[in-house]
Amino acid sequence: MSQIDTTRLAARLRSARVEFDKHVAIDGVDLDVVAGEVTAIAGPNGAGKSTLLEMIAGTRALTSGTRVATRALGFVPQRAAVPDRLPVTVRDVATVGVWGGRRAWRRLDAESRRVVDDALDRLGISELADRPFSALSGGQRQRALLAQGLARRADLLLLDEPTTGLDATSGDRIRDVMRAEARRGVAVACVSHDPLVIDMADRVVKLEAGRVVR
Repeated sequence: MSQIDTTRLAARLRSARVEFDKHVAIDGVDLDVVAGEVTAIAGPNGAGKSTLLEMIAGTRALTSGTRVATRALGFVPQRAAVPDRLPVTVRDVATVGVWGGRRAWRRLDAESRRVVDDALDRLGISELADRPFSALSGGQRQRALLAQGLARRADLLLLDEPTTGLDATSGDRIRDVMRAEARRGVAVACVSHDPLVIDMADRVVKLEAGRVVR
């Protein structure tokens, strides 16, 4: 593995292993995610890509090995954990990013409102701000969740298939946002089958059967 400037490290896995019911999902992975870069995690279905992203995020416990990561991270999973019966708007969903660990009912200050508005604008969904999240298409939901990640103002942004189900224009917008975040010094790690995401990445980690092969 090439030498990494440790001052730029946002996350590191060493000999990381995860087992489910005696099935090895991730087997001895070493991985660095670096500030100012887009890291694409690629590979066939079932290779363990989403599990690896969860390990970086800290939402998936390691069976063995070590994980070190910044606490200032934003994690955007592929599927929204927002029940349709929950009466929330697009703005509400994005605002969760600003709240972070604070109590959700605290009133936002002007700067926090600006951050939310900027995130919605960057993803082209400002006009949907007051629309119920449950009324959105799959692609619109994905952009609303990514707005939540941007509003977090994280040092590490983790995205699971962010361009899946989007039209070409929306996909271009999300790729532009990923590049812009990296230029701003954010470490971006993204699970993707999208060849355009893989081509634009600064580094590509390819998984097969839970192992890094490239």
